[in-house]
Amino acid sequence: MLPQPSLSLLPRFCAFLPFATMSSKTSTFLLQQPLNYRAGARIQPVDGSHSEEVYEPATGRVMGKFLFSGEKEVDLAVQSAKAAFKIWSQKSGMERSRVLLEAARIIRERREEIATMETINNGKSIFEARVDIDISWQCLEYYAGLAGAIAGQHIQLPGGSFAYTRREALGVCVGIGAWNYPFQIACWKSAPALACGNAMIYKPSPLTPISVVMLAEIFTQAGVPNGLFNVVQGGAATGQFLCQHRDVAKVSFTGSVPTGIKIMEMSAKGIKPVTLELGGKSPLIIFSDSILENAVNGALMANFLTQGEVCCNGTRVFVQREILEAFTEEVVKHTQKIKIGDPLLEDTRMGALISHPHLERVLGFITQAKEQGAKVLCGGEPYVPDDPKLKNGYYMRPCVLGDCRDDMTCVKEEIFGPVMSILPFDTEEEVLERANNTTFGLAGGVFTRDIQRAHRVVAALQAGMCFINNYNISPVELPFGGYKMSGFGRENGQAAMEYYSQLKTVCVEMGDVESVF
Repeated sequence: MLPQPSLSLLPRFCAFLPFATMSSKTSTFLLQQPLNYRAGARIQPVDGSHSEEVYEPATGRVMGKFLFSGEKEVDLAVQSAKAAFKIWSQKSGMERSRVLLEAARIIRERREEIATMETINNGKSIFEARVDIDISWQCLEYYAGLAGAIAGQHIQLPGGSFAYTRREALGVCVGIGAWNYPFQIACWKSAPALACGNAMIYKPSPLTPISVVMLAEIFTQAGVPNGLFNVVQGGAATGQFLCQHRDVAKVSFTGSVPTGIKIMEMSAKGIKPVTLELGGKSPLIIFSDSILENAVNGALMANFLTQGEVCCNGTRVFVQREILEAFTEEVVKHTQKIKIGDPLLEDTRMGALISHPHLERVLGFITQAKEQGAKVLCGGEPYVPDDPKLKNGYYMRPCVLGDCRDDMTCVKEEIFGPVMSILPFDTEEEVLERANNTTFGLAGGVFTRDIQRAHRVVAALQAGMCFINNYNISPVELPFGGYKMSGFGRENGQAAMEYYSQLKTVCVEMGDVESVF
């Protein structure tokens, strides 16, 4: 028997959430108040005609329904953001910095309750959710530090004339988030946007609509002008209204490649800049001189965080043939020990996948892999916890596939679940050619004790985020983004500031004007 869920945190947490109440029967939340946020308050969309159910992945239980936003609600959100932008963009960088620091402080103070809500709505373990919330407040602190450093350049011209540049805000930006890191992605997008003086309208995934509204309330509490950070709920149609609105200056999207293509097409009609952080099928290359324990731990981190639902996961694990057997044995042994179950338990390390259709999709990839000749070394089947509360949750055992080939579907396509494919290789030249033989280019990693080879390999990898002797660490100081069909633009690091601002050049003549006419 699994122990009963640890719910001691939830009654206290519930007091901070006026839109939720506890059900004594199931110990889950019931949504009661609106999930849209406009002009500093929760509101129902003025034209919300379509509603969707929101589920708790751990139990499969419906927590409530919420309304999608139509074109009128999107326009009201944009007009509200425009008004707030006029105030916010006139503040100094240091003034904006103080507000962002206050928001970071509030998130840090409310870490446990936000992480708990993230776990309930997403299904990931509370252990991981706490890390996500820590990264979130760190992101706000980081960009608070950069807000006061935004500056232009002075250029001396002949005859005492000169020019200078100004880095200016774009205006109303749109952030469209994914369901795997709902709160963290919202912070990754809003922190640099607000630091640069922009307003933002954020549309979370309809699968995880809850926690971003908490962020909106925190920004208001911290002192941003009402309307500076608005939330609109909805699906594809709502996203289309946002991308095509004439007063939206920029769109930042995290999600799948097909949706990213549509976002880019819609934004192109208004010549709007876009940042796209899309999918991946990243290679993790393990050479025979690696420290085996580190390589095994790196492979686990590259595949099984957040139930494998991570875009930059290193799911193609290339292992040099000399250590293939020893590596595989250790990886399988560690994978079989991963604690699956109630994500609110402290010792759980793998919670529930995001939805039943997604669980079925992941299991379908494994079935297809077996049909194509891959061998399931462990896992790959549904998991039903002993606790009756969890029997309808979306759980599966993490899977390791052996005897994989490069032409298999499980090796070529993004599965977005806890599935690791192991592929043997012999030479550096060979593995680099195979690693780069993909339309994706989000991430890549290498484990080796040969420092020259390590740098040589990452220089050759066609990927935007590379790791040497580690994997899936994302300090906010480091730019994050992909090559090829994994997208373009960068989030995090100083580089993100360039994608939320525009450069103006001013030329100053100090003498008389000479005309050729």
